[in-house]
Amino acid sequence: MSEKRGQGRYTRLGRSATLVSRLWLGTVNFSGRVPDSAAIRLMDEALDRGINCVDTADIYGWRVHKGHTEELLGRWLARSGVPREDIVIATKVGEEMSGRVNDGGLSARHIISSCEQSLRRMKLDHIDLYQMHRVDQSAPWDEIWQAMDQLVTSGKVRYVGSSNFAGWNITAAQECAMRRQSFGLVAEQCLYNLAVRHADLELLPAARAYGLGVFAWSPLHGGLLSGVLRKLAAGTAVKSAQGRAQRLLPEVRPAIEEYERFCEKIGEDPAVVGLAWVLSRPGISGAVIGPRTTSHLDSALRALDLVLDDAELAALDAIFPAVGNGREAPEAWIA
Repeated sequence: MSEKRGQGRYTRLGRSATLVSRLWLGTVNFSGRVPDSAAIRLMDEALDRGINCVDTADIYGWRVHKGHTEELLGRWLARSGVPREDIVIATKVGEEMSGRVNDGGLSARHIISSCEQSLRRMKLDHIDLYQMHRVDQSAPWDEIWQAMDQLVTSGKVRYVGSSNFAGWNITAAQECAMRRQSFGLVAEQCLYNLAVRHADLELLPAARAYGLGVFAWSPLHGGLLSGVLRKLAAGTAVKSAQGRAQRLLPEVRPAIEEYERFCEKIGEDPAVVGLAWVLSRPGISGAVIGPRTTSHLDSALRALDLVLDDAELAALDAIFPAVGNGREAPEAWIA
């Protein structure tokens, strides 16, 4: 992992000095769409290809039981022999883990307890990036930072991140952290792709103002941008035939038809183009990918090397117009 694997493949984790791969291996498909044995191979292959960050959550693996994916990750780390300093482990807290009272949310009690449980499941002594899975409107920021600071001070967490936050949530979190003289958030994970660009308005400006790296999850919107119409016609659609891809397809079908024609015209696979576009965006540090096969993994890596020229980027903007004509709020609302 010490060798250089190509320009632009690593980036700082927000304003921290830690380097992470621009592509993170997401594990939400593990223990369900991806059997455990195949998931272990994917983690090996991702590491071999220069991906140094594995992203999970305490709730992942719910198709077996909540926490199963962290347990799988722990088994993989134990048998892989990879030096701990060569891999960045990111997990999340905040979702409901059971029907028990207080077994969810972002209370100090739950944050600290969940961190201890995640460490046990993964057989680790520290988590590199501990992310709030979503905002908990009932939890005061002082309480959240009290817990997070305790975990950082004790050495159990290196950095704190967020997921699915709005711009004003980042502002509230960071302002409280600064009052407490805490380092605060270093990264945000948000839904962002050609078809869903709301983050341009306020989230990305807020992240930039406070020094957060932003890593896009679902950069192909569950397969919507990976050639869904071609796959449906051929009967080969798997993930793109369900979930968020199929929910949005009726609304954007004309754009998807034009997008797939555009990709055919430039001779590139839609999955590679869609991810390359995300990686090209100002304010986007990288993307969380969820490959189910080695070919999916290799396709994602090809996106790192695809440079879309100005004319191609303009064509994509015409197919999928930016929210607010590409301007940040509040300028986006001014005629």
